[in-house]
Amino acid sequence: MKCTGTILALILLITAGCGDNKQSEDAFLTVDITNTPSNKKEVILQDFMDVEYIPLETNDEFINQGFVQAVGKEFIIVTNYKNDGDIFVYDRTGKAIRKINRKGQGGEEYISCRSVTLDEENNEMFINDHFAKKIKIYDLEGNFKRSFKQKQGGDTQFYWEIFNYDKENLICYDECNQEIPFLLVSKQDGSITKEIKTPFKEKKIFIQLLKHEGGIRAAGPGDYSRITPFKGNWILLEPSSDTIYTLMPDYSLRPFIARTPPIHTMNPEIYLILKLVSDRYYFMESIKNVYDFTKEEGFPKTYFVYDTQEKDFFRYIIYNGDYSYKKEIYMVSLTPINRKGELWSSINAFSLRKDYENGKLKGKLKEIAATLEEDSNSVIMLVKPKK
Repeated sequence: MKCTGTILALILLITAGCGDNKQSEDAFLTVDITNTPSNKKEVILQDFMDVEYIPLETNDEFINQGFVQAVGKEFIIVTNYKNDGDIFVYDRTGKAIRKINRKGQGGEEYISCRSVTLDEENNEMFINDHFAKKIKIYDLEGNFKRSFKQKQGGDTQFYWEIFNYDKENLICYDECNQEIPFLLVSKQDGSITKEIKTPFKEKKIFIQLLKHEGGIRAAGPGDYSRITPFKGNWILLEPSSDTIYTLMPDYSLRPFIARTPPIHTMNPEIYLILKLVSDRYYFMESIKNVYDFTKEEGFPKTYFVYDTQEKDFFRYIIYNGDYSYKKEIYMVSLTPINRKGELWSSINAFSLRKDYENGKLKGKLKEIAATLEEDSNSVIMLVKPKK
């Protein structure tokens, strides 16, 4: 990264024939992940993103851990982090509507619920029953409608990520598939309507395994998004690939960020992960693929951001401007949640009440905190790029 002497290489590739000197739509960023920036930038989240807070209603039936699964125009879907099968349906303001639980062994029930994908247009939700390697579809009242199997073959285990792509299709990421990890899948029967091949030399699974007499222990770097909606398109991150691509409406792939050195030349590997994208900033991480099972620690990370205005890389600290003190936000807490490009995080009511009582909140967040009890459900923070 370029900071006085050393740089993360920035290479802007411009298509020939652009006489007005404007950056081409085909331009992309190249990052040398073996270097680290020395300069640090402090940024306020509200300066480049719109932030909304939604308190989730709490009552005897609606007590949950605030694990947001989907946010639409009218509804919010929430579960608990434990696999208890409870699905909480709220309206867009956080008012409780109904609780659904169809967990069980029957044909119209789900064994597990890795994720819930919302399709408001068709009044449906898609349950990723990953233990059964199936998708179970229900209406928003909890009535079973149909189910279909997930893709088989190619070392496929189950779909790790699922988004609502369009009226007819889901977009899915298949972590273990050896050749084609990204798929468009029919909402009606699960058939593959489009295979999306992001080029890579060899398949790599970003995980560490330890074989022992009792079996196998596994450790991973934590959650990160392989599919990121942005400006009506989809950014696709396959860890085995040296390039992060944008999937265009015609299904073509446009390079967005390239990494160097190539991943297949590194041992241990250093992976490039994209955390948040806005018009101004690209927040990223490089993660070294090492883990010490005896100490239960590893996957060291380097956090950095590319500023598209200053055209340079920085280490960074990001703050929430709705606090009167420097309240740091960690990118690991922000997760893409819908095709509009919104991301979510949660703030527990106990900490909000404490900050409110100590006079540390401002604006809308202060107003919301004044209405909370210490044991209220979490407040959901929605973040989206400014218009």
